[in-house]
Amino acid sequence: MITVEWTNVGVRVLFKAATDRGLSYYVYIAYSYLTSTLLLLLPFPFILRRSTGLPSKLPVLFRIFLLAAIDVVAALCGYRGLWYSSPTVASAASNLVPAFTFILAVFFRMETVDLRSSISQAKIMGSVVSISGALIVVLFKGPVILSPPSSSSPTLMNSQLSSTSHTNWVLGGSLLAIEYMLVSVWYIVQTQILKQYPEELIVVMLYNLCATLISGPVCFLAESKLGAWILRPDITMVSVIYAGIFSSGFSVLVHSFCIRLKGPVYVSVFRPLSIAIAAASSAIFLGEALYLGSVVGAIILSIGFYAVLWGKGKEGQLEVNEGNTIICVRTPSSNSETPLLQSYQVEGNRETMALGGKS
Repeated sequence: MITVEWTNVGVRVLFKAATDRGLSYYVYIAYSYLTSTLLLLLPFPFILRRSTGLPSKLPVLFRIFLLAAIDVVAALCGYRGLWYSSPTVASAASNLVPAFTFILAVFFRMETVDLRSSISQAKIMGSVVSISGALIVVLFKGPVILSPPSSSSPTLMNSQLSSTSHTNWVLGGSLLAIEYMLVSVWYIVQTQILKQYPEELIVVMLYNLCATLISGPVCFLAESKLGAWILRPDITMVSVIYAGIFSSGFSVLVHSFCIRLKGPVYVSVFRPLSIAIAAASSAIFLGEALYLGSVVGAIILSIGFYAVLWGKGKEGQLEVNEGNTIICVRTPSSNSETPLLQSYQVEGNRETMALGGKS
């Protein structure tokens, strides 16, 4: 999950650099899905041979198609919002995902809430604080605390100034908020799919294929200039290939694997890691300024994030303690109690004794 956050920031930075050179974000989205689909088609026969086969139930296929449709809409909103704002704002606003995912998980009964429990209170307050921090990032730009290098070219500076006006800043942040709300829905739908069909590789392959079929016609109608669909062998082609490999491929695969093992809230709580990565990458590679609103909002978001993470950690400890019954004996040479057997071991010994064996 940490590696995924690094690669996702790289996707945003390369996208910003490519669009500054004139790449249409509709072209970018369609080609990135196509690249990922082609890459996954190569090992697909070997993957299918080692799996239980393709999903045969219509509800599973429908949910995979719905998963692709949600992601295409999220990508259209997210990349447009990123074009209006910056990778730093996109990474800061992505901290809305844990709050949205937690709320949806409670609604779909994937998480339990007890208002009298300090654990539930921490998760709820953390979600509220995270949303508040994201609103600060979106609505409050503030003064520049880290200026871009003076050696930046006038063209690049003018592009940054035009794309980071206050109106565009708010519009970009709003589009990013919509994207991350849809990402949370994506996590919930993905969780339901993997419960019925726990084959991550095939699900990711079919998801990318559906996303390609959906995004191709939509993006072609939105970008009707044929010349825009010709990629130049420069940063534009590199950004598309990188997004196809890491955003639509590697990132989705890791998310699917971790969702099946740990659930959607666990996956979402890693989002705040991208703030520092994005701020440093934007300043180094794009020469972008760092604003006070982004820093203050990111700090508040991080506080909310750690509150949710603390609640999840305490919840996991309670589940472990409730699931294990410790039997202690006092040894003659020591006054300390030593845990010897857990509940599942005791049950196994009882079954063995019932069958006449020795434990």
